[in-house]
Amino acid sequence: MTALAEGIAGAGSVEPATPVRSGRRRGGAWRLAVLVVLGLYFVVPIASSIWFTVRDRGTGTFTADPYAAIPGAPGFAEAFGRSLTLGALTVVLSLLLMVPTVVLVELRLPRLRTALELLTLVPLVVPPIALVVGVRSVLSWAPDHFYGTPVADVMFALQEPALPWILVLVYVVLALPFVYRALDAGVRNVGLATLTEAARNLGASWPRVLLTIVLPVLRTSVLNASFLTLALVLGEYTVAAILGFETFPTWIVQVGGSQPQLSVAVSVLSLLVTWALLLLISALDRRRRSEETS
Repeated sequence: MTALAEGIAGAGSVEPATPVRSGRRRGGAWRLAVLVVLGLYFVVPIASSIWFTVRDRGTGTFTADPYAAIPGAPGFAEAFGRSLTLGALTVVLSLLLMVPTVVLVELRLPRLRTALELLTLVPLVVPPIALVVGVRSVLSWAPDHFYGTPVADVMFALQEPALPWILVLVYVVLALPFVYRALDAGVRNVGLATLTEAARNLGASWPRVLLTIVLPVLRTSVLNASFLTLALVLGEYTVAAILGFETFPTWIVQVGGSQPQLSVAVSVLSLLVTWALLLLISALDRRRRSEETS
């Protein structure tokens, strides 16, 4: 009787094997299929572009001449340098505008968070073509209604071909959704209120708090916002083309008519550089998280 009881007790303590559902296997197969399709969707166009640039149609051999010709291509240095300058100015203005705003809303005006989110969504709702047409209409008022006045001088200065500040202002507006969300995600993940309150209690002024407390804490978010803004500027074509300024994207389109291999090579190279910057930011983010957890 005792042996029978022990056998029954032992049998009850054994955990039954969990059956594997066929639905899980099918779900895993579907996920793998989706990943393969998405991978091909991204890899095939890039691979085709690289193949187009390195293959010489005349001889059928492979060559790197289109990539070697990029630095000496006519107009490349001016257009690329202008776009980099516009990108740097856009990043600086966007951060000067949004970092204090996000910090102020987080610490003092949390009720305005929803209104700020809706406001930064406007550039995504309004098409860029509508925005640039409105900007061009306003700029056309200078010779018609304000000629000989300081307003006309300001409008003409904004349209200087060497450094078109009007593009910087438009790019700041277009970058608002990305800059705000990158900074807002960083602000929500840190105890910003505690840090700023401690700094203020120790006698730090608000500019010093922003420079020595907020920016170091939000450095990854600031890098993400800067990267997104720079990528937007280097890839934006519509605004610059309609307003008649030569930037990096418009130069690529112009060169594509006479030198298609060079145009595609520049596009591929810029895409690879963008990926490299993205991987660098991801590595810095992982390093920061590992330092915080250690």
